[in-house]
Amino acid sequence: MIRITFLGTSASRPTVGRNVSGIAVQREGDLMLWDCGEGTQRQMMRYGTGFGLGAIFITHMHADHYLGLIGLARTLALQGREETLDLYGPPGSRKTLHDALHLGVARIGFPVRIHELGPGDGAARDGYDVEAFPVRHGLPAVGYVLREHDRPGRFDVERARAMGIPEGPMFGRLHRGETVQVGDRVIDPAEVVGPSRPGRRVVYTGDTLPMRTTTQVAWRCEALIHDATFGMDDADRARDTFHSTARQAAEVARDAEARRLFMTHLSARHSADPGPLQREAERVFPGATVAHDGLSVEIGYGDDE
Repeated sequence: MIRITFLGTSASRPTVGRNVSGIAVQREGDLMLWDCGEGTQRQMMRYGTGFGLGAIFITHMHADHYLGLIGLARTLALQGREETLDLYGPPGSRKTLHDALHLGVARIGFPVRIHELGPGDGAARDGYDVEAFPVRHGLPAVGYVLREHDRPGRFDVERARAMGIPEGPMFGRLHRGETVQVGDRVIDPAEVVGPSRPGRRVVYTGDTLPMRTTTQVAWRCEALIHDATFGMDDADRARDTFHSTARQAAEVARDAEARRLFMTHLSARHSADPGPLQREAERVFPGATVAHDGLSVEIGYGDDE
């Protein structure tokens, strides 16, 4: 199971209905954050994600994307956390991240490993990787893609039955890639299991202009989370501030043949009424959704299995 919960969907500053950037990503038993703006810990309480964090990934060092680390670190310490927390940021972010964690205290109370990830660098997790990719935002910045490891191919139940393999544990062993013995015959998994299938991919751009590299990284991904700060009536402003419009986000999703598009980082102008952005994007990519704080979505497989 992969679940995405949008903790903050506003650009630059909070509004009455939207907090600044933060996304909780849960995969099986793992919980991570993609960006951690001011107030993220309260949003985690509000939307029930829990605090069992394994890692935090910061896209860039604008305050609305990392200031929430200060309070979150205090809360984790007060809760008695002892496990190591991995904190990732773009090139050149190490000192700023360290200073944020230690603001007002000499010691955090639990181990933190700070890593800098440039485009192409990755963090290996259990059953998946998170890899940084290039974006353009006028300062060192990266996007992140969660890429699951390949999963077993389809199990041919009818063929297995025809071969006299008894249903039950042997089916499971074969599907896991183990050989089994039925009578005098040793059966190889390849006889009843098809080619391995790709795992799911979730792509998050952070703040960025529309990029061809994003289209490549997001090719046929299950979910693309893209900057959509402005509408096309503010396209010049989007370009000048290194952001994207809703239409541009939709064009990236369309060209990438993404399964779903979630748009975030909305200008305060669109906070209360994102309808114009939704309509602008839908004209290009029908699978577009303007995210709102508290939106929680389970990401399935592209082949629906």
